[in-house]
Amino acid sequence: MATSPSLFRFKKLSLFLNLSFLLLLTLYLKTNLFPPNLNSTLFHLSYNIRPPTTTISHLRRLSDITTNGCTGLQKYTDNKYKCFYVKTHIGCRPKGYIDYLQIFYCNFGQFPILGHFVLLLWLLVLFYLLGNTAANYFCSSLESLSKILKLSPTIAGVTLLSLGNGAPDVFASIVSFTKSGNGDLGLNSVLGGAFFVSSIVVGIISIVISSHRISVDKCSFIRDALFFLFSLFSLLLIVAIGKINLWGAICFTSIYFVYVCVVSAMHFFCGDKDNGAGHVGETGIPLLGYIGEEKPVLKSALEEQDQIANFLNLNPEICYYVAKIVHVLELPLYLPRRLTIPVVSEESWSKPYAVLSVTLAPVLLAALANTQRENVSLRSGLVTYFTAGLIGMVFGNLACVTTKKSSPPKRCLFPWLAGGFLMSVTWTYIIAEELVSLLVSLGHIIGINPSVLGLTVLAWGNSLGDLIANVAMAINGGADGAQIAISGCYAGPMFNVLMGLGLSLGFSSFSEYPSSFEIPGDPSLYETLGFLMAGLLWALVILPKKNMRLDKSLGYGLLTIYFCFLFLRLARAFGLLNLHGSPFKV
Repeated sequence: MATSPSLFRFKKLSLFLNLSFLLLLTLYLKTNLFPPNLNSTLFHLSYNIRPPTTTISHLRRLSDITTNGCTGLQKYTDNKYKCFYVKTHIGCRPKGYIDYLQIFYCNFGQFPILGHFVLLLWLLVLFYLLGNTAANYFCSSLESLSKILKLSPTIAGVTLLSLGNGAPDVFASIVSFTKSGNGDLGLNSVLGGAFFVSSIVVGIISIVISSHRISVDKCSFIRDALFFLFSLFSLLLIVAIGKINLWGAICFTSIYFVYVCVVSAMHFFCGDKDNGAGHVGETGIPLLGYIGEEKPVLKSALEEQDQIANFLNLNPEICYYVAKIVHVLELPLYLPRRLTIPVVSEESWSKPYAVLSVTLAPVLLAALANTQRENVSLRSGLVTYFTAGLIGMVFGNLACVTTKKSSPPKRCLFPWLAGGFLMSVTWTYIIAEELVSLLVSLGHIIGINPSVLGLTVLAWGNSLGDLIANVAMAINGGADGAQIAISGCYAGPMFNVLMGLGLSLGFSSFSEYPSSFEIPGDPSLYETLGFLMAGLLWALVILPKKNMRLDKSLGYGLLTIYFCFLFLRLARAFGLLNLHGSPFKV
């Protein structure tokens, strides 16, 4: 059970993010309902009587605005021209649902600090939504599906465990390739996350438990590291060739299925009970380790009120009203997902929510389908919504008749779990799509390549859960916990590389079939892959020499490799280094 202080800290974080969402929603509605009339201002500036040179200058600016792409945004200093620029350029249109460039330059042009604060606050909300959706909905469905399908612990560990941990990276990568058209962002976010986990997380684990003299299983480690190296070398060949067809993408993705077969064979024939994947399933470690602090929140309202009352030293009657207010304030980020994702777990069961979720889920899918298609006519859109509404009403009536108010259904669970899985994927995709769109816009605003933000901000945000979970598991779980943590630090990133990038390349090459898909030409990818492989080789050399003991030499070496790489990339991003003929800065 969670302690009162930890429960209260989680409540404070949830309240802060929900209040931030309400503030941002208010600002968004205000700016859209009462937009500033900047077009007339620009018209006046363009055609006002001025000296000839000034008039020519303004006309030239307007000519540039109507012909060039969004990459020319930084050459203007006047926020009014930047506002008109992002309004009139196809390349500046949002890849998601919100036009961040227009909000920043047209509504906060005179207050850039406030604009940066608003966008960073929304970035924090999106990261929370992405992780929370994976933890509370996506992984719950995967755990239940594993039991229904009767998967062995090993298979569940290397498939559903990796899918649960890697869902944010996988969907962000797919969105960046297929929706935003910015494959650099997807490549760098996945590789950045893999580098962070295999270097920073392994390095910190090695340093903090070095005094315990804990060893990891040699066969499991060498297997995971060699498969990871082979995957990265395959990706390096793809990047060097510069293009890939559909069959090449399928072969690249299939490497992970070969890995799953090898792990299963080792477990079956060698009795490999000490490998990380097997232990995850056998010891009941949740699919996302860091959700352990959130699950105790799903307790009775009375117990929750008692804990808050004891922590704040409040009268129980006052605390009752405080808890009600807190519950209402937590609804903005909770309610939309709860009303569209079916949940059938014992601790979260609610028949009204269940009926509403299966009724509204088809409507959300219809809305997503309409937004993904271009040039959708009004009639076609209405037909889609009407069909989805009818299907939702049928599902809602069936759920109302076949479920009980007191407990979730015990039979025919698969449709419920499959629906929960599908809607969790849908929400994860929507949030990832908006997150990628925001990072691309921030790249234009700051003036650096969005791929650098993918390599740092997106990779760090998606990997923070792995850092917290794996380090805590290694410290508190003894030798078994360290083995699980180290295995997860290699199997998880390998899944993201092979499945995340593999599916992204597969979808992209399928859209170009029978032609090949052109890989984004980013010379820095060679550096990223080279440093990442160097970290793996360092671990492969040091660990066997130390009898597979995790010590400080391994940790400090991995940290040094990562920070050298990070310094090189950031120096190039801000124009301090020029290694490829031109600075990396946009």
